[in-house]
Amino acid sequence: LAKAAAERHRDVAEFVDQCRNSKVAEAELATMEKKGIDTGFKAIHPLTQEEIPVWVANFVLTDYGTGALMAVPGHDERDHEFAVKYKLPIKQVIAPNDSRDIDIQEQAFTEKGVLVSSGKYSGLTSEEAFEEIADYLEAQGIGKRTVNYRLRDWGVSRQRYWGAPIPMMTLEDGTEMPVPDDQLPVRLPEDVEMDGVQSPIKADPEWCKTEYNGQPATLETDTFDTFMESSWYYARFCSPNYDKGMLDPAAANYWLPVDQYIGGIEHAILHLLYARFFHKLLRDVGLVNSSEPFKRLLTQGMVLAETYYRNEANGGKTWYNPADVTVERDGKGQVVRAVLKSDGEPVEIGGVTKMSKSKNNGIDPQAIIDQHGADTVRLFMMFAAPPEQSLEWSDSGVEGAHRFLKRLWRMVNEHTASGEAPAVDPASLNGAQKDLRRKTHETIAKVSDDISRRLTFNTAIAAVMELLNEVGRLSDDEPQTRAVRQEALDTAVLVLSPIVPHICHNLWQALGHSDTVVDASWPVADESAMVRSEIEVVLQVNGKVRAKENVPADIGKTDLEKLALENENVMRFTDGKTVRKVIVVPGKLVNVVAN
Repeated sequence: LAKAAAERHRDVAEFVDQCRNSKVAEAELATMEKKGIDTGFKAIHPLTQEEIPVWVANFVLTDYGTGALMAVPGHDERDHEFAVKYKLPIKQVIAPNDSRDIDIQEQAFTEKGVLVSSGKYSGLTSEEAFEEIADYLEAQGIGKRTVNYRLRDWGVSRQRYWGAPIPMMTLEDGTEMPVPDDQLPVRLPEDVEMDGVQSPIKADPEWCKTEYNGQPATLETDTFDTFMESSWYYARFCSPNYDKGMLDPAAANYWLPVDQYIGGIEHAILHLLYARFFHKLLRDVGLVNSSEPFKRLLTQGMVLAETYYRNEANGGKTWYNPADVTVERDGKGQVVRAVLKSDGEPVEIGGVTKMSKSKNNGIDPQAIIDQHGADTVRLFMMFAAPPEQSLEWSDSGVEGAHRFLKRLWRMVNEHTASGEAPAVDPASLNGAQKDLRRKTHETIAKVSDDISRRLTFNTAIAAVMELLNEVGRLSDDEPQTRAVRQEALDTAVLVLSPIVPHICHNLWQALGHSDTVVDASWPVADESAMVRSEIEVVLQVNGKVRAKENVPADIGKTDLEKLALENENVMRFTDGKTVRKVIVVPGKLVNVVAN
């Protein structure tokens, strides 16, 4: 259509020529001035049969879909900017889900919502309307659903020495071509001087000289960025000693795809996209037979810390490390005043942000290790937040982790001071002993799932803390109490050993084991130990909790109804009313409906 219009109208032809010479990278198209021209053609709207003007514009991605699109200025920012500039009508067809007032002439509404001014589709949600309109277009044979995959342009070259060489060469006549196979690999020189100003291979005019078929040629002096190599290293790991190509396909296909990928959140977008792109390239050339590089992804959160600075006369800021600052906190633990230790003068509080060199707010773990030990630092970092969320560094949190480890040490040593514990005899356990043993095996089940499947180390640690609370409540010195306590402490030490290995190594020996904790088998939950003889049931009247009762775990529905209706507090709230219904949720609650 653009070509046809250009043949008919000189101004359209001139505009098309301008667009041919402009930049086409998506990032640049998004920010450049929006320009366009009316072709004079009209399109028929497939749903309303209205005539719509066809324009040529400089911000449409030609490789996105068909390269022609329906502009929706009311609900797309770039279309809105274009429509305002050329005084095109802006029609609202989506309204917010809530009662907000929006002015579609002033700003595009880009959220999903409810359709308006859309004929029979008015009142549908954006998702519902998408499906119904797509169904209609497909039924009429004038459209179909399709999925567009988009990858932004990837700039792989860097002006530096330490990347992988780019195997391209330029001939004297300007022809660019790949380095021939017999000249591969291109090797970087090793006898170089790094002056911190220029790449050594750019400073050395001799290194890049080569030839092709007797004609002088010049090697590329840019190098690949680190994303290029790190986008397929996982595949190379599968065949590290293979020297006949990039990969040993047999080894790569045996190991890939990777079961669990763990990486920092800052790499989760680009690195993941590039790795998927690269993997599909490896697949297409026959080096791997899988389509995805990773089965499962976990992106770690950032580590955050307080920042402190002073404004300088030149307008800049000098940042001070938190270790060099003394702070005062309010009752909620928030920093309210800070002074520099070296001069006692105040510094500005910059708030909590990602640890970085530029903000000088990195915490040296060695100082904490020297004070509390490596296990304390490990425990704090695992417990402070789920791995995918940001972790805010906290001195009080570190101290809390240290107190927990001291408590664990004390409990083990107090237990072992009373001598060797007998084996557990499940048949002779009383109620309290059964409760502790049940808690032990529930903890094994939860921690095993948290660590191996959910990767939520903070909840695993919390479960062990709860177990130790139960150990502390059972303080008598009966033989079977000591037996179930031994089992509980063995469990706590074993499941904590991947997180705090040093203290667990010592405590495992103290608990009487001859092997080392790292060689011990992971505990297995005993299903029979987790069977409850009693359960707590909530009693409600009209949905409000009025009592709680401990009942036999195998109590029947009829007995549960009878117990609820005879409960003193339930009777008080149903007195003078007619019981209409009794709803029983086995093992959980009874709700008496009365009015």
